[in-house]
Amino acid sequence: MVEPQKGYIKGRPIQMIFFNEDSLYGVARLRIAETNEAYDEREVVVNGMIPRLLEDETYIFYGRFTDHPRFGKQYSVESFERQLPESKPGLVQYLSSDLFHGIGEKTAEAIVDTLGERAIAKIMREPSILSKVPKLTEEKAKNLYDSLMEHQGLDQIMIRLTELGFGPKLSMKIFKAYKQETLEVVESNPYQLIQDVEGIGFRRADELGRAIGIEGKHPDRIRAACLHTLNEQTLQEGHVYLEYDELLESVDELLGDKIDEADISKELISLYESDKLILDRERIYLHSLYYAEKGLVTGLNKVMSQTEYADSFPESEFYRALGELEERLGIQYAPSQRDAVQKAIASPFMILTGGPGTGKTTVIKGIVELYAELNGLSLEPKDYSKDNPFPVLLVAPTGRAAKRMSEATGLPAFTIHRLLGWKGEAGFEHDENNPIEGRLLIVDEVSMVDVWLANQLFKSLPPQIQVIVVGDEDQLPSVGPGQVLKDMIDSKAVPVSKLTDIYRQAEGSSIIDLAHSIKEGELPREFHKPTPDRRFFPCSQTQIIEVVSQVCGNALKKGYSPKDIQVLAPMYRGSAGVDRLNQELQKLFNPPSDQRRELPHGDLIYRVGDKVLQLVNNPEDHVYNGDMGEIVSLFFAKENVEKQDQLVVSFDGQEVVYDRPDFNHLTHAYCCSIHKSQGSEFPIVVLPIVRGYYRMLRKNLLYTAVTRSKDYLILCGEEDALKLAIQTEDDQDRNTRLTEKLQEIIGEQTTIEEST
Repeated sequence: MVEPQKGYIKGRPIQMIFFNEDSLYGVARLRIAETNEAYDEREVVVNGMIPRLLEDETYIFYGRFTDHPRFGKQYSVESFERQLPESKPGLVQYLSSDLFHGIGEKTAEAIVDTLGERAIAKIMREPSILSKVPKLTEEKAKNLYDSLMEHQGLDQIMIRLTELGFGPKLSMKIFKAYKQETLEVVESNPYQLIQDVEGIGFRRADELGRAIGIEGKHPDRIRAACLHTLNEQTLQEGHVYLEYDELLESVDELLGDKIDEADISKELISLYESDKLILDRERIYLHSLYYAEKGLVTGLNKVMSQTEYADSFPESEFYRALGELEERLGIQYAPSQRDAVQKAIASPFMILTGGPGTGKTTVIKGIVELYAELNGLSLEPKDYSKDNPFPVLLVAPTGRAAKRMSEATGLPAFTIHRLLGWKGEAGFEHDENNPIEGRLLIVDEVSMVDVWLANQLFKSLPPQIQVIVVGDEDQLPSVGPGQVLKDMIDSKAVPVSKLTDIYRQAEGSSIIDLAHSIKEGELPREFHKPTPDRRFFPCSQTQIIEVVSQVCGNALKKGYSPKDIQVLAPMYRGSAGVDRLNQELQKLFNPPSDQRRELPHGDLIYRVGDKVLQLVNNPEDHVYNGDMGEIVSLFFAKENVEKQDQLVVSFDGQEVVYDRPDFNHLTHAYCCSIHKSQGSEFPIVVLPIVRGYYRMLRKNLLYTAVTRSKDYLILCGEEDALKLAIQTEDDQDRNTRLTEKLQEIIGEQTTIEEST
């Protein structure tokens, strides 16, 4: 009996308008048999996470009416159930239908006579009960159960998951992970969901555990808390491992039931013995991070062990080639730049580091040009083929950083993922068994590279390749685990050329001056005085939206485009956060218009002309997390073969199509987080800094934001918040052993002092 208090519509499908097998999102036209909604029509369109509906069956949909911007009133389904026949004749007719092969009317009658009018529920709960039915063979019993699970299983699973408090989207994710075993997993070990289903954390699984009697110091609960804590600390805090005592304390805090430390230790040992984690003395690792750190050291040692480069070219030959290059380019390298180029040419591996304006790009170009000259190589890509690949590989972590690299050198550059042939869940094409091809590899923006990606890159290198890694150690560390660039430099076990002088091309830049002042922990004396490339507008947090909008509006009036202007903020939430700023900036940069198509998606409205940010890696389309693009087209469901809404986004001329289920891979990019801006430069950067960001106010965060500005920097907000950020070091030290391991393996052979 349908609850009258809950909105519902009962009826039979007329037509399945759309159904996506992957997402289980469907749209159907329904003939209404009964409803308690204020709705007088005989038909209705229902949409949501539903199975492919069968036209001869009756369904009950619970939900609410919504207005689609193009298709009008529709019923959005929150949960559903298939209406089963409730009388003996109805059950017999249903079981003897074409849905159940081999079950005739007499067999159906025998099933109902034996099991009663709740036969279907009994069979689905306990299939062995069919053995009580006279003359029903084991094969027919199995076929009947399998067919029932196929036609009724999803319904029952969805109903049960709804009862347990899961919404339709999360329920479908769970069903896709476990299929017909869903309820068995959910009701026997709900903590498994943490590992297998995105969007379910320990708290949610723990609620389920308590509901089925798993609480307190139950081993499943403690083990789940240990693995969850280890995952969270590595993925969110960037640790490669956790100290034993540190993990015990965090797990105890998470469980919150005064669990004895001995019980937690016991389950940690159990996880180690079952090969779920690695214990190395007092350090606890996830497998992938332990072997990534270990593998990276092996890869670096392999590159460093090459010896034939040291005396490859006489010094006189180097200086002759360098002089010819300076004459050809019309420049003169400073002594420290010349030394960096020479060390790179003569070393199998080198780190090039330095802040903004110190000439890293100039040195990279010099390394490439001199390497080609001294080795008699052409730098014309047309001179090479598939069988004779281009010898110089230029890569960076993001597409925008790779593009900058290409523009600076005039040579092709790629993302690291693309170079390694990343195929999503299928992994990487290149590894130690299938190395990349090349003779010189230069990797830019290495501060952004986590230990996983660094290991994959170094184990994919061929023999006899020279490697130069480039980065600014004062920028934010990678989003993922580790601090690869910093650890390599701190080890003093690998060659480092550190550029510190600000050269002619950066002279007169107050942005560069500000960046270096931030590194020293102070503001320039005349910070408040406007300069040709920088301004500060004091304002309160409540005024940020207005001030940022006004600044951006003035830039538009001066002829700048939305692509030129980038607002950066350290936090997503709050009155001055990324999300709120994007809402207001969309109104300024791309307001609603009859000439611009738009589609709503959750709290966002996507509009043709919107500047958007990619949030996940999409190797199939060569679009990666952090890439920025523009919505160039928008199609409504009835306008395309796929029968669903679509966005077309251009990433520097490369167009990618997004179906509605993938809209959450994008967000607006008028404002983006400082982390997402790494590896990029923008003509104009607008940077609000207020006390409301206090949790994120750190020197390296501010430094990274300031150094994203190429031509003009506008800061706005509270000066004391700015000073707080400058004076606050990042105290979130990451647990890594890369420095120690490099010193142990490479440092034993030779300790190379850091050069300046």
